[in-house]
Amino acid sequence: MIQLFIARASSGIALAALLASGLAVARPAAAQMDFSGNWGTIIAEDFPERIPGPELGDYLGLPITAANRLRADSWSPSRLTMPEQQCRVHVSPYIYRGPTNLRIWEEKDPETQALVAIHNYSQTYEQNRTIWMDGRPHPPDYAMHTWMGFSTGKWEGEILTVYTTHIKTGWIRRNGLIESDRATLTEHFIRHGDILTHVSIVTDPGYLTEPLIKSQDFRVNTRYEGNWLYPCESVEEVVGRQPGQVPNFLPGKNPFLKEYLTNHPMVPEQATRGGAETMYPEYRLKLKAMEAKTATTAKK
Repeated sequence: MIQLFIARASSGIALAALLASGLAVARPAAAQMDFSGNWGTIIAEDFPERIPGPELGDYLGLPITAANRLRADSWSPSRLTMPEQQCRVHVSPYIYRGPTNLRIWEEKDPETQALVAIHNYSQTYEQNRTIWMDGRPHPPDYAMHTWMGFSTGKWEGEILTVYTTHIKTGWIRRNGLIESDRATLTEHFIRHGDILTHVSIVTDPGYLTEPLIKSQDFRVNTRYEGNWLYPCESVEEVVGRQPGQVPNFLPGKNPFLKEYLTNHPMVPEQATRGGAETMYPEYRLKLKAMEAKTATTAKK
């Protein structure tokens, strides 16, 4: 009798566990937001940097290292005329800041309807990106790096948080400032009705001293308007360039770095050199002190 009781109890426990696991699989995760749809970028935020393009020598508000600053000081915009650079893709931490159309859709397991991945298509350079939602691990360090990197996501309430590794070197600001291929990206996708906010946090031990946080917004496009292609064909823009020649400036020889100061005389030169300190609101107090010191010096 005791053995029969134990057997029946064990069967009951096993059945309860089986039912619980079945319910856990069948029940969708609570508070998951649907980002599916076509989205058009809202470019008002950081417009000068994102559309016309940043001015040379403007590193204000960026936590760059001395190595990154030196690289940008030596960088020539003529490098973009090289055939191999003309259609160079923006990496995932930067591509959302362009005048792009964005399409998002979900991939679900046909048997269980569990969410396998969330896909992004960016009209800029016609890039496809997969955000894996099935718990798979990131590849080893020696795995191939790509423009979009390797991304895994998880739900934090109604916010989609994404972590990306294995990204190629790309822009931080399109005036010579870059992130290295050691950079990682954390993102938060947040939907408020017809508005989608994308927050990116780049951590780079190579070219940043602190994480760099940026945000950009998109508005849902229910009429399927806009151009979804990005035709790009490289051509020879500079005739007579020697094979292997890469446009650049030696340290201290870039004649264009002072243009930003000329165009914005109220910005102290020290501020334009960037650094983590220039990211924070408290830096305004230091700017005022520098302005006062400059004004006092000018009167003498």
